[in-house]
Amino acid sequence: MAFRGGATRSLGSILCSYRSSTTATAANGRGFSTCVSNKRAVFSQVTETQTSIPLRLANPQCGSALFLLRTLSVGASSSPDQMSLIKQLRQRTSAPIKDVKAALIDCNWEIEAALKELRRRGKVLASKKSSRMASEGLLALAQNESRAAIIELNCETDFVARNEIFQYLASALAKQALLVEGSSQQVPGVIPIASEHLEDLKLNLEHPKISGETTVQNAITEVAAVMGENIKLRRGFVMPTASHGVVSTYLHASPQPGLGRIAGILSLEVEDKSAPLDAIQRVGSELAMHVVAAKPLFLTKEHVSSDALESEREILKSQAESTGKSQMAIDKIVEGRLRKYYEEVVLMEQKFIVDDSVNVKTLLDKLSKEVGSPVKIESFFRMEVGEGIQRLEASNTSENLAEAA
Repeated sequence: MAFRGGATRSLGSILCSYRSSTTATAANGRGFSTCVSNKRAVFSQVTETQTSIPLRLANPQCGSALFLLRTLSVGASSSPDQMSLIKQLRQRTSAPIKDVKAALIDCNWEIEAALKELRRRGKVLASKKSSRMASEGLLALAQNESRAAIIELNCETDFVARNEIFQYLASALAKQALLVEGSSQQVPGVIPIASEHLEDLKLNLEHPKISGETTVQNAITEVAAVMGENIKLRRGFVMPTASHGVVSTYLHASPQPGLGRIAGILSLEVEDKSAPLDAIQRVGSELAMHVVAAKPLFLTKEHVSSDALESEREILKSQAESTGKSQMAIDKIVEGRLRKYYEEVVLMEQKFIVDDSVNVKTLLDKLSKEVGSPVKIESFFRMEVGEGIQRLEASNTSENLAEAA
């Protein structure tokens, strides 16, 4: 580029002067107005000065000032209408601004075409991230009179788990799980729902940023594209209500109703079909909270598996033998510690967390007297976000290292 040769200062020296003046201004504590006036002086000198400009500045410290000039010139290239389109598309998709602008430029500033392009790019990005571990997320719970359904939706970070779009999708998936064919069967216990079965179901979304009818899998992919993380529907379960009883639930670390990180679900049944359910529902809610806090593994002593019992007995026996006492004393020690083991892992034997002067079995006896009919726990279930994922990942890593060796 050719300029008049009468100038006495080069652009490099002007930019360096600008850097020095702004640094000095910051140092003497006078701040913004001086900086603006210096900036204007620089630009006026740049406009009036015409000389040969080398591609590389003599002083490398001036590079940040040159970058500022470039940034200002690029920012000024978008017209107000274009900035409005960027804002609209950003609000509709929550995609990064740079991606929004790139899509609009590629689609000649047609907002609907850019929206489709963003979704296409997002699906490609989501598929690339699908192999990454997702151990954070939320549990979502939905319930009606006949059953309760719970799903686990995973993501990579708790930051995404707090996002309203992620939370809306989790709630929508739980409501959809209630409608799964066959989940209304009155079968005692917890019925698992295969995630593959849920992914093919239709989902009608009514969120400002994800709306319309789509499949569960497509909705998950779209949210993964918006969030920029791997999002996965890991598992789902349904617990039917007993013929005359209630299903009680409790969610721990709940950001909003129906969502949480740990869930306790419990089915209570009363023998007399005319018995009132209010008291049963009240105690059921407390027992669901107890399940979350106490982490029981079995409902009754009879439900403890023989393998688990034998393994615990061997451990306790080995510990008792180290004391050097007689065999009779060792047997008594083992039996005493087994009772303690039952109190730790068997729900009916555990101390009630609300009132530890009674155990759960005693609590149900009192409830039965209150309603005038025997009340029993049909089944219970405890679920936590990410449980088992870290252990599975570590196992896979060990196997891969062994194969490599």
